[in-house]
Formats: sequence, C-alpha cells, structure tokens
Amino acid sequence: MAERATGSTVPRRQLGRYLRDLRNQARLTVRSAAHQLEWSEAKMWRIETGQSSLRSFDVETMCKVYGAPDDITEALMGLAKETKAKGWWHAYGDVIPEGFDVYIGLQEAASSLTSYQSDLVPGLLQTEDYARAVIRYHNPDETEAEIDRRVRLRIERQTLLTRPTAPPSLRLVLNEAVLARPVGGPEVMAGQLAYLAEAAERSNIAIRVAPFAAGLHLGMLSGSFVVLRFPANGDGTETEPPTVYSDGFTGSLYLDKPSEVQSYQEAFDDVWESSPDEQVSQRLIADTAGSHGQV
Repeated sequence: MAERATGSTVPRRQLGRYLRDLRNQARLTVRSAAHQLEWSEAKMWRIETGQSSLRSFDVETMCKVYGAPDDITEALMGLAKETKAKGWWHAYGDVIPEGFDVYIGLQEAASSLTSYQSDLVPGLLQTEDYARAVIRYHNPDETEAEIDRRVRLRIERQTLLTRPTAPPSLRLVLNEAVLARPVGGPEVMAGQLAYLAEAAERSNIAIRVAPFAAGLHLGMLSGSFVVLRFPANGDGTETEPPTVYSDGFTGSLYLDKPSEVQSYQEAFDDVWESSPDEQVSQRLIADTAGSHGQV
C-alpha cells in the first residue's frame, strides 16, 4: 500500500528535487539507486516527486550512496524533519548552507508568479546597484568579496524570466512607496526604475503600481508575498499545489493549504484591481525615475 503523505508539501517537494539532482549527479538511474538502497523503484518515485515524507536516517543513507558533501547531507537531514510538519516556518541560517535555497527551486519549477511588494523591488527585477545596496545594508559585516558573490547570485537568478524555454509569467504590484524610497541614493534609484519600466515591456511581465490614493487595500494587511503556480499535466491538473511564499526578517514562510493560497490570491486580486493599468503604471514608473535622476 502506498505511503500517505502528511504535513506540508513544500519541504517534501523540495527534498525530492534535491535528492533527484544528487542521484543524477552521481550518474545513477532510479533502478540502480533503488537496488543499492534495497528499496522498490516505486518508493524512489514517491520520494523524488514529494509524495512521501522521509526520516533523517533514510536521507543520510541516500546521501552516502550519492556521495553528497557533509554540509548538503546535514541540510537535507534538517529538511527531512520538516516533511512531517503541518506548516513550515524555517530560518535558513540555522540549517541551510548558503546557496541551498528552497525558494530558488520553487521559482525554477513555477509557471506563474503573482506578487505584491510593499517596500522593495523584488529580487528578480533588481538592478545590480540596487541589489548591492540592499544586500550590503542587510549584511554590514560581510566582506566586499562576499557581497559581490551574493549580488552575482541574485542577478543570475533573473535569467529565469528570460530563459528561452517556458519562462514563467510574472504579475507584480508595487506599493507606490517602493518607487519613492531612494534605495542606494537617487542615481541608483533612477536606474532601477528605468530598468523596471523596460522590464514591463516584456510579454511575460505585467507591472502595476498601487498608488497612495487607492486608500486601504488587502495588500496593506497581508504584507509582501508571492503566489507560485506550477505547470499543468495533460489532464489539466497542476503538477504541484500552488504555494505562497513570504520572506521575513528572520525566516521564510511557505503556505500551501488551499484556503491559505485562496486568501493570498484574493489579496492580490484586490490590490491588482485597485491599481491603474499597466500602461498608466509604466508611465508613473518612468516619470518617477526621471524625478530621482534630477539634480
């Protein structure tokens, strides 16, 4: 009888992806890995597709077979503990090594992103100078070499929106405060807003600005968030459940219960409908870029 998956799907799905990638890097087929682990191929399939939770001991065994480094093994064992959780709040610094980012994996698999951002331009649309200002301020004790590395990682992630094969669609609403706040100084901000106006011309990106004049909307209650949706199977069902992501100061929140996703989708729809259309918003972004650039 197949194992019944329990808890949040987010850590299960991500754990399955990482284990599949490690198996591929080790040049092992599902059959050969299952043979070495003395498991069935069906069990391997359930693990790699996020259908089963896992014990830390089993993850450790798989990592040994795949020749995974110690830090990755430790991180995946920590992730395995979360596969039985009903919800998932995880502060990355405690368990996950730098560069081992669950959200990056979810972004790569998503077919659409809908997002409201109240304070900052999202990482996928930041310029290098804007990203550097944010990262440096958040990591004041890091060396310039480390800041450079973090900036490069953020900029490299942006190829997600321009990749030649099935780039995800992005619908984004920015609070007007994001445009007004001169992160990195007026010159950096002028460049950032000019880049936003240019990005808004891409066919898979739609940007609106929620003006102060719109008054109260649900985004003011929800805070910043992203709703990720995934490609559909041949029968029209989604390959993975939609997921809400919110980046906090000390950790990241992932929600995937249908009622939770629906609440955030309704919040996004409310902010979207409360905002001027894309053409008006694009002009506002360009005009504000000009005001930052004035000396």
